[in-house]
Amino acid sequence: QLQLVESGGGLVQPGGSLRLSCAASGFTLDYYAIGWFRQAPGKEREGLLCISSTGGPTNYADSVKGRFTISRDNAKNTVYLQMNSLKPEDTAVYYCRRASGGSCKSSFGSWGQGTQVTVSS
Repeated sequence: QLQLVESGGGLVQPGGSLRLSCAASGFTLDYYAIGWFRQAPGKEREGLLCISSTGGPTNYADSVKGRFTISRDNAKNTVYLQMNSLKPEDTAVYYCRRASGGSCKSSFGSWGQGTQVTVSS
């Protein structure tokens, strides 16, 4: 079964950090761009960052610029989202999605279960 599984979410205080993982099973991540998205309560889903198959990042959201970074470890078949200086407004369910190709301009596939991130004191 081809799937991406998000993990690493949790409760963190404002100003704290978390690293989310997006692990692939059933296929090799090497040839695909992977994007991170989130959905906050009462809001629409938004794209955050994408990393191409060659490791080039694309930032979709000004709200996370300078605080979130995306990386990939093809040997571990995993993409990461490092989140620093977290704010209460970062509270959301975070999802990763596979693109149809190696470019972040490719269309993205289905949504997984996501991982909950809550930023609160």
